Amino acid sequence: MALLSLLFAFLTTLLPFIRAQNVIVPGATWTDTSGNVIQAHGAGILKVGSTFYWFGEDKSHNSALFKAVSCYSSTDLVNWSRQNDALSPISGTNISTNNIVERPKVIFNQKNSEYVMWFHSDSSNYGAAMVGVATARSPCGPYAYRSSFKPFGADSRDEGLFQDDDSAQTAYLLYASDNNQNFKISRLDADYYNVVTQASVLSGSTLESPGIVKHNSEYFLIASHTSGWAPNPNKFFSASSLSGPWSSQADIAPQAVRTYFSQNAYDLPLGSNAIYMGDRWRPSLLGSSRYMWYPLDFSSGSPTLVHADVWSVNIQAGTYSVASGTTYEAENGSLGGSATLASDGSFSGGRAVGFLGNGGTVTINNVQSNGGAHWVALYYANGDSTWRNVTVSVNGGSTTLVDQPDTGGGHVILSVPVKLNLNNGANSITFGSGQTNYAADLDKIIVY
Repeated sequence: MALLSLLFAFLTTLLPFIRAQNVIVPGATWTDTSGNVIQAHGAGILKVGSTFYWFGEDKSHNSALFKAVSCYSSTDLVNWSRQNDALSPISGTNISTNNIVERPKVIFNQKNSEYVMWFHSDSSNYGAAMVGVATARSPCGPYAYRSSFKPFGADSRDEGLFQDDDSAQTAYLLYASDNNQNFKISRLDADYYNVVTQASVLSGSTLESPGIVKHNSEYFLIASHTSGWAPNPNKFFSASSLSGPWSSQADIAPQAVRTYFSQNAYDLPLGSNAIYMGDRWRPSLLGSSRYMWYPLDFSSGSPTLVHADVWSVNIQAGTYSVASGTTYEAENGSLGGSATLASDGSFSGGRAVGFLGNGGTVTINNVQSNGGAHWVALYYANGDSTWRNVTVSVNGGSTTLVDQPDTGGGHVILSVPVKLNLNNGANSITFGSGQTNYAADLDKIIVY
């Protein structure tokens, strides 16, 4: 018994190291250090010392209604441990389980030695359009709910916070107002409990999901336009002052990919660059919405989203590194059943494999590996307005089902990740076998 107890204690100690991650994979199912799926949508990030805290919406009940504001901690932005819930429902208030609490953001008020959370506070039909405020003495709280209200009596739906680096640590509320038609930036009071001055208004801009990054004394506002849960090309605006004037909008990524099917949630400075932290919303299954984090590169002077299937971050150096992989073109595989070659200039090499599933398959042979688990990115086109999926099988083994969100058109290519165990040496990977529905057109895969 003593030996078994010792072995159990050893395995318990080892488990966090077995589960430890060292890369960021946008669109994958992210799990915490206990192996549970991370539930922190509409993210807000707070750094205290060397620890990052990630606040977000717990959507594990697959509903837009309020369940909890979760709190996770990490020192590397990759391995996250779930802490106590930062904010929980209170019946009979504006943050009950019948209400909406979204996009929680937390900043530290040095004057009061207090952590202050702001969030989108709303009714179930999004008609109340308010902000909510809560406070705590420690990063994860739990937070004490103060109130919900309309800033200056006007709507506030999607919102964010920005804390400037001036001596007063002046803080600002960023929010979609006036039925989402006008976007506003308002200065908070010294306690961070209320708004006191409206700094600027971007009239008729129809912006939401805002974040601000300050780079070389210039302010960069990053936001999406309004298209419900569906993605759109997120934009940036720049100004030398938060009171404006603001530049005209510009893209952070190619328009066609709709910010790689994501919506901005938070933008975290990283050295001379930043990290775009977005959500890939799945309204029919909100708890399965995925996190789309990408490097935001400022080497051109303006923010450019760097598409990366697999990448890593060095917190101490303030740098990022994009992984390189080996590409295998789908059209070079062995086609089976009703699968056919498709030609289009948007595909790598001009060709892809279509009519996968419902009897059609393609097997990509001679996929080289040194053995073990690999991230594999599937590049595909799905011109439907709904998601598809594809089965993946390695060396004739059991199949894994991989979701394929709509790409915004049959000529638009996106990638989705899957982790596969490969043998040492040559492998065969089959797509589309055993499924009755049609998968998306497969362009290529990249093995990392």
